[in-house]
Amino acid sequence: MGIELYELLVKEFSDLDLLEFVRVAVRLTVAAVLGGILGFEREQHGKSAGIRTHMLISMGAAMFVMIPQLGGLEDAELSRVLQGVIAGVGFLGAGTIVKNQGEDVRGLTTAAGIWLTAAIGVSAGLGRELTAIISTVFAMIILSLVPHLPFVAQDKLRKSNYPSSTHRES
Repeated sequence: MGIELYELLVKEFSDLDLLEFVRVAVRLTVAAVLGGILGFEREQHGKSAGIRTHMLISMGAAMFVMIPQLGGLEDAELSRVLQGVIAGVGFLGAGTIVKNQGEDVRGLTTAAGIWLTAAIGVSAGLGRELTAIISTVFAMIILSLVPHLPFVAQDKLRKSNYPSSTHRES
C-alpha cells in the first residue's frame, strides 16, 4: 500500500521534467514581475487595482496559455483559450469602471491597464518574454509621461473646469 501510494504521488507530480519546470518558472516569474510593475504604478496613484491584482491577472493569463501548450493542444484550441482570456479580463476590467453623478466616469485607465496586464501575461506565457518587457516599458511611458504632456495637461484642466465632464482618467 505504501509503495503504491508513493508511485501514485510520483506519477501525479511528474508532469514537468526539469527543463519544462524551469521554462514554466521563468515565464510565470516574468509575468508576475511585469504585472507587479504596472500594479505598483497604479497603486502609487491610489487605484484599487494594485500590485497584487496586476500580478495575479498577469500570472493567470500566462497560465491559461501555458497549460494548453504543455498539454500539446493545437493552435486552434489555443486561439479559443485566448478569446476566453480576453473576454474574461474585459469583464474584470469593466468592474473597475464607475459612473458617478451626472456624466462623471472613472476607472477607464485602470480597466485598460488590467486588460494590457493580461496581454503581457499572455505574451510571457507564450514564451515571448521580450515582447512582454517591451510592452511593459511602453505602458509605463504612457502611464507616467503622457499625463504630463502639455496638451494632455491642458485638456485635463479644461475638463476639471466644467462640472459636466464626460470623462476623467483613473
